[in-house]
Amino acid sequence: MTKSTATCHAVAMANSRSGDSIITRVTRILESFDSTRITQTPSGVARRTGLPVSSAHRLMNELADNGFLERDDDGGFRIGMRLWELTTRGSNALGLRQVAMPFMEEVQAGIREHTQLGVLEQDEVLFIERLSARAAGANITKIAGRLPLNASSSGLVLLAYAPPAYQVRILTSPLKRLAPETIVDATELRKKLAEVRKRGYAFAPGYIESVSTGIAVPVSDGTGVIAALSVVMPRGNERESEVVARLKRAAAEIGQAASAVRFASH
Repeated sequence: MTKSTATCHAVAMANSRSGDSIITRVTRILESFDSTRITQTPSGVARRTGLPVSSAHRLMNELADNGFLERDDDGGFRIGMRLWELTTRGSNALGLRQVAMPFMEEVQAGIREHTQLGVLEQDEVLFIERLSARAAGANITKIAGRLPLNASSSGLVLLAYAPPAYQVRILTSPLKRLAPETIVDATELRKKLAEVRKRGYAFAPGYIESVSTGIAVPVSDGTGVIAALSVVMPRGNERESEVVARLKRAAAEIGQAASAVRFASH
């Protein structure tokens, strides 16, 4: 590290009372936005992130100047189109979504409820696509939304096929309960994961909402499991064998298409 670089780094760290770097503070600002807080003020962001109001105000204005945030007429800020543009360039998630969409549409045409695609991201399942019928039942999943691995059919699949050491780490960490039937006991969850591997799919009735059941299968591109394809159905009307067959067929096609795209890019 050069003297000038070290000086700049020291100044940046000194500007934060917590010693956080600028990148860390910017990340905290951006992560404070969600579907319930689409527009925020610097003071509101400061309260939620623990940043000084002056720092939040300065950084949010700089983000807006560069298009990562957008200002409104009332002094609020929201996520800018520039951030969306950058995140879609060469994104693995976007590529997988594009490959999967035709096959997801086939599943959705048959079940007419909710069909969704999730990937493992920072110890949670991140949903990169969801198709829903107008009259579909309850489902809290949203595109770009996250759920705990132990609390959703997609998460169970992703965890079941993850490396053993990763499973141990999750099983020895606190497990979040979203509903009375969510598995939060490590021994019980370990048995459930073994069942998922044996059957080749996860069946999760009432794990998130008592009136809904999630059913998920793994998507593999030949190198390993890259995603989970799932549906959410009204509990008691799951049509389990039919739905699992549809999901497994679509997952195999998605995996083959993803493998072909990966091979063609090398």
